[in-house]
Amino acid sequence: MEPIYLDYNATTPIDKEVSQSIIPFLESLFGNPSSSHSFGIKAKLAVEEARSEISKLIGCDIDEIIFTSGGSEANNLAIKGVAYAHQAKGRHLITSKIEHPAVLEVYKFLQKQGWSISLIGVGRDGIINLTELEAAIRPDTVLISVMHSNNETGTLQPIREICEIAHAHDILVHSDAAQSIGKERVDVRELGVDLLSVAGHKFYAPKGIGALYIRRGVTLEKLIHGADHERNLRAGTENVPEIVGLGRAARIVRQGLEEHRTHMRLLRDRLSTLLLGAGLEVRVNGSEEQRLVNTLSVSFHGVEANTLLSELSGIAASAGAACHSGDVKMSHVLEAMGIEPEWAMGTIRLSTGRLLTIEEVELAANQIIEAVRRLQGKPVERKAEDTSTIKLTHYTHGLGCACKLRPQMLEQVLKGIPIYDCPSLLVGPETSDDAAVYKLTDEMALVETLDFFTPIADDPYRFGQIAAANALSDIYAMGAKPLFALNIAAFPSQRLPASVLADILRGASDKAAEAGIPIVGGHTVDDTEPKFGLAVTGLVHPDKILTNSGAKVGDLLILTKPIGSGIIATAGKQGAVSDEQMTLCLDNMATLNREAAEVMMAYDVNGCTDVTGFGLLGHLKEMVEGAGLAVELFANDVPVLPGVQSLAQAGFIPGGTKDNLSFVESITHFNADLPLIMKYILADAQTSGGLLISLPEASARDLLSDLKKRAIPAAIVGKITTESEGYRIVVK
Repeated sequence: MEPIYLDYNATTPIDKEVSQSIIPFLESLFGNPSSSHSFGIKAKLAVEEARSEISKLIGCDIDEIIFTSGGSEANNLAIKGVAYAHQAKGRHLITSKIEHPAVLEVYKFLQKQGWSISLIGVGRDGIINLTELEAAIRPDTVLISVMHSNNETGTLQPIREICEIAHAHDILVHSDAAQSIGKERVDVRELGVDLLSVAGHKFYAPKGIGALYIRRGVTLEKLIHGADHERNLRAGTENVPEIVGLGRAARIVRQGLEEHRTHMRLLRDRLSTLLLGAGLEVRVNGSEEQRLVNTLSVSFHGVEANTLLSELSGIAASAGAACHSGDVKMSHVLEAMGIEPEWAMGTIRLSTGRLLTIEEVELAANQIIEAVRRLQGKPVERKAEDTSTIKLTHYTHGLGCACKLRPQMLEQVLKGIPIYDCPSLLVGPETSDDAAVYKLTDEMALVETLDFFTPIADDPYRFGQIAAANALSDIYAMGAKPLFALNIAAFPSQRLPASVLADILRGASDKAAEAGIPIVGGHTVDDTEPKFGLAVTGLVHPDKILTNSGAKVGDLLILTKPIGSGIIATAGKQGAVSDEQMTLCLDNMATLNREAAEVMMAYDVNGCTDVTGFGLLGHLKEMVEGAGLAVELFANDVPVLPGVQSLAQAGFIPGGTKDNLSFVESITHFNADLPLIMKYILADAQTSGGLLISLPEASARDLLSDLKKRAIPAAIVGKITTESEGYRIVVK
């Protein structure tokens, strides 16, 4: 069953009438509009008919419309075009703090080029402060750009009043109306704007097509140079099929706007009534009077929006707090409105559309209410639940070791913690090792480690297995043998049935049994999201301890597992990974490093660590800094899980992976032709990764051969060197 779509502000489906209008121009009417033969003439007429439809929709003349590739290009042409064409008059530009990135990023670019920028604030209702706007005007101001309606809150801005203020000072006004077309009546003459941007995919036209209204008499500098298409303002052969679709969508909006508005408002208000009347800690953001008829921005106190949306697998909506691949931060719009963080981070945007039904809205509201009640710790009547349908990763905002604290932050925090002097402590907090070693006798030392994290797998049993394998890995990396373990679990009893926790514990117990040790107890707390791990105790001879700082010049580095699990897990949470690929990744993480460690201990190993949350590059940094050395990393020889590069190219990069790359960049020299995607893979936040072993070159190839005889997918990935030109890591 498809999720209920409540994200019409993000994009709309193509109207069937629109798609039908496009087909002839994909099949038989393929002419170039600039050609003079019959094929070209037919295409040209279709383009001009579409131009006419757009002009009728927004109340302008045909020659005041040019076609673009979408709203972003229209904004770029309007803002940069005015700035470049009018810089002799002045280089000061004004916009608001709540604009879409398609405007704000253009302003930032021009600021770098020497233009002066003023950002105007908004009130609690999200409406721009006109007094502040007028006070910001200077003799050298040439453009004010303010959106017609806000994409997050739906708040409508006083564009007519802004134009009156601006024109009194001989200043041009641009408005991004991407969200408004199809939901509100937009007439450029009534508004008084000089430029206005249109985005097709916001009103049931195709993606990748838009338009810019340019009032007669306004001069722009073009950005795309070539032939004289589109009034010599936008070179390039017109995208006839999509222009035709844009025109047809404009006609549908013009003929049915009031009917569409009534329908969308009815659905939005029903949704609002149900959510506000459910006894939740909830409030609506922005002006309730001056806003789009389809938009509802609601904040739930103390709830993390992305966690909420992950749990709502039957609903498609957007988080009010920006979350890009795990990087969660407060929305710039809500921040400008003065919304408190504890409310802002629990904000979701629900936007209705023409194809939505009242039954779907009511079903969605009930699902949201139940989920929020669980997250806010309110009593919920638990229904009999088939736990086989539970996707555990949907109950957390982070995945596995990728949700560790940023290494930069952790490093700073640990600097302020005093180290207790203990002669028997052979390995302690002064190193970057993941376990501590305490000497008991001349023949015996205890190794102790603790590791826990949020789900990396949807299946609870698999999660327990992987968490256990990950914790045990720290023992193996020290050259030690595990003795026993303790559970550490946080569990959302209001959100998940107790049988899920039982499955997690069973998975961990089975993996511990595979390692030959018992789990003897543990500790649990009630939490808003599930977390699980182990504290593991092991034994090692004091003279045979392996640390991550024992590497020596000339050592080769062997990695025993492929990397990329963080990227696959991130993509998998969003349904972008095949079952086969996910199974391979989970098997990789659930595999104990026990056999690799046993083989390793037969050799003269100098140093070892396991590759987890800080990624391969992060652990290399710890290894070489601890030894006061450097490393050459052979990027092409690093084993990578199948499909990782394609997923990384598609943008499925965990926030923790980006932090890892930032953490090592200052000490790392990358080969000039190494793509950014490969840098991310090398820094990818692993969960239950392989051992990274440093040993003399003379024995490294023998160890590699022995590992491969055991079907361990190991590879030589680097060589320890001396520091060169300030770089600790050189990636070749």
